Amino acid sequence: MKHLTTFVCLLFSIAVYHYGFSQAASLSGRVSSPNGTPLQGVTVRLIGLSNTSVTDEHGAFLFEGLPEGHYTLVFSYLGYEPSRVNISLPSSNSHALTVTLYPIENQLQAVEIIGRKEQTYKNTSSFAGTKTETPIRFVPQAISYVTKEVIDDQQAFKTSDVIKNISGVNVFSFYNNDFTLRGFRAGNALINGLRNPTTSFAQSLLPNVERIEVIKGPASALFANTDPGGTVNTVTKKPLDVARKSVSFATGSYNTFRMTSDFTGPMNTEKTLLYRLNLAYQNAQSFRVLQGGEDMVIAPSVSFIPTSRTQVNVDFVYSKTKSRLDRGQPIFGASAGTDLYSTPISFAIGKENDYANELNLYTTASLQHRITDRISFNASYMKFLYDEDLLEHRTSNNYAVDADGVEIPTLMEMQTIRRKRRNYNDNITLYTVNDFNTGSLKHKLLVGYDYILNVSPVGGSNYNARGYRNAANNGALNAYDPANRDNYLIRNGRPVPNIPHFDLTNPDYSISEISGYFNVSSPQAVTKYYVNGVYVQDQVTWGPVQALFAFRQEYYTDILDYQKADEKTVEQRKFIPRFGLVYTPVTSVSLYATYAQGYQPQGAGTIGDPERFGGPFDPLTSTMYEGGAKMEFLNKLLSINTAIYHIEQNNILINANNPENPEELRQLGQQRSRGAELDVYGQLLPNLSITANLALNETIITESDNEAEEGSVLPNAPKYQGGIWAKYIFSGPALHGIGIAAGANYVSTRTTFSDILTLPSYVVADVALYYNIDKFKLSANLNNVFNKTHWVGGYDFNRLFPGTPRNFLIGVGYTF
Repeated sequence: MKHLTTFVCLLFSIAVYHYGFSQAASLSGRVSSPNGTPLQGVTVRLIGLSNTSVTDEHGAFLFEGLPEGHYTLVFSYLGYEPSRVNISLPSSNSHALTVTLYPIENQLQAVEIIGRKEQTYKNTSSFAGTKTETPIRFVPQAISYVTKEVIDDQQAFKTSDVIKNISGVNVFSFYNNDFTLRGFRAGNALINGLRNPTTSFAQSLLPNVERIEVIKGPASALFANTDPGGTVNTVTKKPLDVARKSVSFATGSYNTFRMTSDFTGPMNTEKTLLYRLNLAYQNAQSFRVLQGGEDMVIAPSVSFIPTSRTQVNVDFVYSKTKSRLDRGQPIFGASAGTDLYSTPISFAIGKENDYANELNLYTTASLQHRITDRISFNASYMKFLYDEDLLEHRTSNNYAVDADGVEIPTLMEMQTIRRKRRNYNDNITLYTVNDFNTGSLKHKLLVGYDYILNVSPVGGSNYNARGYRNAANNGALNAYDPANRDNYLIRNGRPVPNIPHFDLTNPDYSISEISGYFNVSSPQAVTKYYVNGVYVQDQVTWGPVQALFAFRQEYYTDILDYQKADEKTVEQRKFIPRFGLVYTPVTSVSLYATYAQGYQPQGAGTIGDPERFGGPFDPLTSTMYEGGAKMEFLNKLLSINTAIYHIEQNNILINANNPENPEELRQLGQQRSRGAELDVYGQLLPNLSITANLALNETIITESDNEAEEGSVLPNAPKYQGGIWAKYIFSGPALHGIGIAAGANYVSTRTTFSDILTLPSYVVADVALYYNIDKFKLSANLNNVFNKTHWVGGYDFNRLFPGTPRNFLIGVGYTF
């Protein structure tokens, strides 16, 4: 009996040991994107068991206490294709499982609610081309972009810092959204596909920006009145359903001090409530005299996803700038020649007590609700406030003259402007998307309505001084007329200016009290306009062929003399079509062709006064024909997009040359743009990222009442331009964590508003060095390595816009 008991205990011990050993098996691995970036927050499930794991910041997951057997693991992550892996335990690779998840290309959202999880120079999808999330290669129109990863690697802070990475885009001036797109000057801009009033002078800030997109060519069929060359769309960062937090600091040339932070993640375990908070502050001077200032951004965002059918997002952005208004570099007048170097590029006109305080405040609310599996309702609303408080000493865009009216090329006429104003903009867009089939045709039908309201309320006011003092020295006349010199105060053979002339050879930037001048106070016009638009778009798929048909009926209403006794409503309307075709012969290549019309209403002050200006006048219209190819290579890690285009803009108003009415206008002029573009985005190797662009463009006047103008190139429209930026991360153990980057940009010669002044071509090179250790990233950027003197844009002798000389920025970032 004793031996039997001993034997039973031994068997029980062996069984327990064996059972315990079989339960001790574990399974672990790592999940990453195709470029090797770890994916945090991936849900890993074991089919048939309740066990679930979520990957950490290194993309790692772990299961413990698994019995022997066969298992199927399911990996799921929003925005990526699910993956399944079969494994048997025990297994030699149960602790080194590597899984790659690929971004999906089918529609996930109809309005952008959840943030983009891609972390590369390549962006797969866009809402800008069709108002629904569509792979860019299936949009029959060129869309170029800059992702937040490029913005971060270049340590860019303002829109003008990164626009060089987009083909066919050139800076026109230092002012906000003042760019040349495909040769045409552009001013219209969008934020998340909604109208931005773009009233501000200061460049838009980037800390809360996911990417900058440029919709090439007219986009009026979707976004109302837009410019013929293209439209800039700023996409703000949205919450993610995974926790990511980062803080960075930077300092560098021109006494730059910068801090940014980005926090995002779920606010509850169900991940139905997500948040994102972007904060930024910069205090920086400039290579330009008396320029620079303070910038601040506070941008919280919340996404609410109560069910799989309903998603809501609310953004709030507070962007404040305290600086001075930079009107550009003046050079010696035309009578002294065309020497761009007659003044240094740091030269600016102004006074120490000048200021430009600007506030951009806006909130956006977006809703997506799936009524059925095939029908969704989508709505977005943005309320935008712009507030300006300005004092500036600037030129009157003229040089001083002597008593005979002869120009003095080193003295500039001055004026002062004291201005306070506000502007409000409301933008609503509502649309439904219906997916259905008719036989072998798949349809995505979008029907929508837009409403835009813009108001400049009572209270805007100017307090200006300019011109020359009258003979009694008790007032001022706006301009000097040598034929009536007795009306002016003359001293030492020169008319006495109301504001002392600015001496380009001996500048004086000291404080100036504007109360000592003869000022005129005047209210700014109270204005109001509103837009109603109805549009229909159908994306039809038939095998490898996709067709896009879109129509918009636009109603533009401007209130002339708003809130006055003689208030008058001025209405304009336009039917706007758009057609496109995409053919995908193989998975990696899409060929497309498109026809689009653009539309811009004429100003109410012009068309509402036919006795003064003539008319009636039709709106500005544009027509574009475009074709190209969009290709993806290297397992979709690299995209190459090409385009050729022809754009015409018509109904340009020009002077009628009527001696009986000098202000009479007529509608005739035409401008034409032709060109080709190339954009490259993505990765040539897992550790080599690239963004590159090349553009050939010719934008000329084809019709004018002045035959000498025909064939003239439009201002600030380079014929050739291109750029490249590449980053390489070393993978070897000796240089682990080290990365280098380099780039260059070329812009050919450009004309200005002056027939005799041309801006020279230039090449500017940039380099950067990175070091990643644990959760820290150290960055050092050196821009304009060879200290090339260049001008990014310009008006004429009075207003040129030089590029920044050699400068550096050193940053440290921490991710946790």
